[in-house]
Amino acid sequence: MSQLPQVWKLLQNYVKGTRSEDRPIKKHLESTAFLPLRKKFQKADKKISFHQDNLQKDILLQQLQTNLELWTESEEGSEFNVSDRQLYAKIYNLLGNGALTSEIVEKLMDLLITENRWQPLLLFQRLEGFYVRWCRGEFIDAPPGDNLPQRKLIETIAQNQAIGLRQVDIYTGLNVLILLLKLHFYAQTQEELRHHINFYPSSQPDTDSFFTSQLLRVINYSDAIEIGNFSNIVGEFLQGANFRGAYLGDANLTGVNFRGANLSGAYLGDANLTGANFQDANLAGANLGDTNLSGANLTGANLINADLSSANLTGANLTSANLDRTELSRADLSSCQINNAELSHANLSGANLRDAELISANLANAVLFGANLSDANLKNVNLNHADLCRADLSGADLSGAVLNGTNLSDTILFSTNLSAASLMAADLSYAKLNGAKLNDAQLNGAMFLGADLSGVDLSRVVLNDADLSGSILSEADLSGADLSDAVLLGTDLSFANLNNANLSGSNLSGAMLNGADLTEANLSYTILDDTDVTEANLEATNWGEKQQWEGVRGLGTALNVPLALKKQLGLD
Repeated sequence: MSQLPQVWKLLQNYVKGTRSEDRPIKKHLESTAFLPLRKKFQKADKKISFHQDNLQKDILLQQLQTNLELWTESEEGSEFNVSDRQLYAKIYNLLGNGALTSEIVEKLMDLLITENRWQPLLLFQRLEGFYVRWCRGEFIDAPPGDNLPQRKLIETIAQNQAIGLRQVDIYTGLNVLILLLKLHFYAQTQEELRHHINFYPSSQPDTDSFFTSQLLRVINYSDAIEIGNFSNIVGEFLQGANFRGAYLGDANLTGVNFRGANLSGAYLGDANLTGANFQDANLAGANLGDTNLSGANLTGANLINADLSSANLTGANLTSANLDRTELSRADLSSCQINNAELSHANLSGANLRDAELISANLANAVLFGANLSDANLKNVNLNHADLCRADLSGADLSGAVLNGTNLSDTILFSTNLSAASLMAADLSYAKLNGAKLNDAQLNGAMFLGADLSGVDLSRVVLNDADLSGSILSEADLSGADLSDAVLLGTDLSFANLNNANLSGSNLSGAMLNGADLTEANLSYTILDDTDVTEANLEATNWGEKQQWEGVRGLGTALNVPLALKKQLGLD
């Protein structure tokens, strides 16, 4: 700062074509002599601009602090020292030049709180009064003699500032909105203020008209100058605000910060919320149908009973969000992070969850009819009694998942990983399981009627009491599997690996075991009526004393038939 007078003097001399008195006079000034001088001016200009910017910020900050404290002062038992008319004029003078930045607002709040010469409740009430009147257009629609935006515009023109009438009015109103939002946010942290300062930017909803549209009109008015104007100016200050019951349909709110905000019962249908932050926000019962939420942060958000049908949530983060009974039919959730989320009883019919991550999510009783979950990560997910009929789970990872009583009929499960999953009493009728992994899975009482399990890894699975009638298990690996008391009527087990499998008490009537490996398999009390064991390997097979073999076909060509069995059947 000490060099500024000298720099300014040099600049004046340069513009006037003269030389400073303290510099030596030359008869002939070479052109190269201007180069170092010009560099000095360029550096000086940057320093001057930097210091001027800081100086302007400091002046504005001081003016804001002084006036916000002054506007609540009054003599004992009398009106405010600054009347409403004076207050409104001062607001336009202070806040009509441009948008407040987060840096200025944070510093202002710190000063007000630290020096504690302000009255938050009175200040809130006075600013809210201005905001309500501004939203109604009272100031810009006033006659010329009383038109505060026009008066401010004339002052800015006189100062050679390029700004229009609408800009003056919009900047002023949005800046007041920012101050009210910060007051509300601060008040909610103070026990003595939280019940007295409750700001509703869209006005408080009532029973007569549940939705309120005041904020939507503000957004559209602000964006009339430039699309995204509201989001750019106010978006970062919406944290923790109260928008309950607000109507924000078709609003442009890209990248705004709704963290911790209350949007319960709000209408946001068809709104553009790309990249918006809804972390820990309350969206219970909100309508977000057809909304663009791509890349949005909904971590920990409350979306109970919300409507997100046909919404675009590609790449969104829904980790630990509560989506209990949420409507998500036909929603696009591809590549989403939905780990540890609560989705019980949610409707995801026809939803796109391709490549999504739902690790340890709770989808119990959820409806996913026809949903696309291909290549999704569903490790340890809870899908108990969920409806996945005709869903596409090809390539998905369901290892360790719980799907007890789940409807998986006619589901596509190509190359799906269901290892160590629990599918007790699940319905997999006519499911396509080619290339799926079911090793170590619990399939007690599961139904596989007509399912295609050819070549599937079912080693060590528990399938006791399961119904595999008419299913295709050719070349499947059932080594060590528990198929006790299973129903395998007409099941195709040709060339299957049943090494050390437990088939005791199962019904294999009409089953095809040709070429199957039954080494050390347990066939005691198994019903083998019209069963085909052509070229099957019966080495060390166990059977009951009263085992009925009369209806078995292909015993004559079976391999490694135990000697005791040959003797019993007269096949020596």
